[in-house]
Amino acid sequence: MAKFNERTLLQEPRKTAAPAPPRARATLALTSAATAVALMTYTAPMVTLPDVAAALHTPLSAQAWLLNGTPLGLAALLLVAGTLADDYGRRRIFVAGTLALGVTTALGALATSTWLFTLARIAQGAASAALLASSLGLLVHAFPTPRGRLRATGVWGAFVSGGIAVGPLLSGAMPSWRVAYGVLGAVALVVAALSARLLTESRAPRGGRPDLAGAVSFGLALVSLVAALTLGRDGWLRPQVGLLFLSFVALLGVFVAVERRTATPMIDLSLLRRPLFLASSSGGLFTGLAVIGLFSFLPALLQQTLGLSAMDTAWLFLLWSGLSFTVALQARRLAGRVPPRWQLAFGFTLHAVGVLAMVGSLDAGSWIRMLPGLVLAGVGSGLLNAALPLLAVDSVPRDRAGMGSGAQQTFRYVGSCAGVALTIALATSSGGGLAHGADVAMGVSAGLALVAAVSVVGVRGRA
Repeated sequence: MAKFNERTLLQEPRKTAAPAPPRARATLALTSAATAVALMTYTAPMVTLPDVAAALHTPLSAQAWLLNGTPLGLAALLLVAGTLADDYGRRRIFVAGTLALGVTTALGALATSTWLFTLARIAQGAASAALLASSLGLLVHAFPTPRGRLRATGVWGAFVSGGIAVGPLLSGAMPSWRVAYGVLGAVALVVAALSARLLTESRAPRGGRPDLAGAVSFGLALVSLVAALTLGRDGWLRPQVGLLFLSFVALLGVFVAVERRTATPMIDLSLLRRPLFLASSSGGLFTGLAVIGLFSFLPALLQQTLGLSAMDTAWLFLLWSGLSFTVALQARRLAGRVPPRWQLAFGFTLHAVGVLAMVGSLDAGSWIRMLPGLVLAGVGSGLLNAALPLLAVDSVPRDRAGMGSGAQQTFRYVGSCAGVALTIALATSSGGGLAHGADVAMGVSAGLALVAAVSVVGVRGRA
């Protein structure tokens, strides 16, 4: 009998240990912290742009690259990062991205030329893409119930606003922009170390190989678009600008063709038939184009037209970004009563009204006149940052949360790249000076926000 039992035990397959349950609070804390650091590195140059440009001898026509490096890296890799996170492990991609963010941010502090700094910023964007795309997937796994997911995405969205708020304040308070980058790099490395120890792995494998052809064609299309918008300020009818726009269209066509044929696409194009996915994507695109595009360059305009210091600009900017953080943190209370699409529409409308209220303030030389507009725009931004992450995960199947997050944020930073280049082009190409150019840029931003408000509400009619 003993032999029988021994033989039976040997023949029985070993039971694999059940995966450890996710540590919900640790997951929320670490993903929120990493997201805040990523957004801080994104916004850090906003109030130090004049100092960075002077240190690197960057001409005005190339300053868009100093701001656009990070969103370019984000937009190019968010989709593929979200897919890799779902297929190969969200914790693995998150930790790798956070670690890379720490290293590349530290390297940015050592840059000695415009191109080296821009390359470091692009690398920061690529690293941020990995952690941002995987973080929402980790949260969906850690908070499987609708109520828990609502709370978690609300907090995560608030930390997006929090990172935007603290980044300029930190860089303005430091002795130099290089020190600020060194501090942010060190914080990212600490978060990476804690994440490797505390986070639980999750994935939704599909099999197949990463969509490298799609990533390359999409990345090159974005570079062409940003280069065209950046060079356009010196003349939109120049042949090289037209060729870059044609290259963007052609490469975008190649990307669509690749996505239709590959077995494991970066983005499932059939999702474009889902009303919620369309609302999520258009919401992200117009947030980048109208909101991030304007407020990325507005601090530099304040310094150049009103003579404010970097620290004074950071405190003024905090009125907008701090309100955005507070509203995003509390906006989850609206869930169940106000659909995310209507939150987006209201947020875009408030941004438009706030920006229009600021028109003329720079020409009048008064930062006090900007305060009501900054308040309204800050509340609107908070509503956007609260609604977008929830809409991103609700617009796709639960096991594709990484792709849903990556898709929406890709549209967000595509819009950001275009918005920053467009804002700089409008503000610096006006014959009436920077103050008049700023008014033109504000008017365009408000118009785009109103178009967005209509589009996210009306998308349901095409279901």
